[in-house]
Amino acid sequence: MSTQNNQPHPYVGMWVTKDGYIRHELLQNGRYDEARGDRKSAYQGKYTIVGDHIEYLDDTGFTADGDFRDSVLYHAGMVLYREK
Repeated sequence: MSTQNNQPHPYVGMWVTKDGYIRHELLQNGRYDEARGDRKSAYQGKYTIVGDHIEYLDDTGFTADGDFRDSVLYHAGMVLYREK
């Protein structure tokens, strides 16, 4: 996912729960890859961002959404922080 000037969207990158168990990577190409514990690529699919809202469509057909607020991603009951 890119902005109009071909720069990566500001939310692209790795988002992680405080305990590090869930690692949610938003890729520049509009896809995501979520790891859970030792299970790499537990979930994968597409995402779209409009403003501070994100919509997910998992490759299995599952849908979810979330919101970015104050540099935190709130997604499906989880709180994820931008990995530095």
